[in-house]
Amino acid sequence: MSIYDVFVPVSLHSHASSVPLFNGLNFSDRCEQVQFNLGVLDLDFDLTLQVEKPIDLTNESSAHERSFHKARERSNRLSLILMRMTLAKNIKSIIPKTDNAKEYMKFVE
Repeated sequence: MSIYDVFVPVSLHSHASSVPLFNGLNFSDRCEQVQFNLGVLDLDFDLTLQVEKPIDLTNESSAHERSFHKARERSNRLSLILMRMTLAKNIKSIIPKTDNAKEYMKFVE
């Protein structure tokens, strides 16, 4: 097990239901709740929202680099899911599609 292994101890859905639905007016409250819940889920959201995406892996990439890349990708994917689950449908439909949680957060903002 590496320092980048990420476990989701409880249901992502139960955490998403505790985040206020973003209605276009409550960005800062919702952003704070999303970050709190990602932290509680121990998803290392810092890897996704504050650390730039690492360069692509190569055959020469170290085990540490591979482990970091895997953890960041998982954190990014689950962070996106949580963010999308907490948007009102009318807002969700106008947010541009992206597979990058940091970019998605900026689109919502």
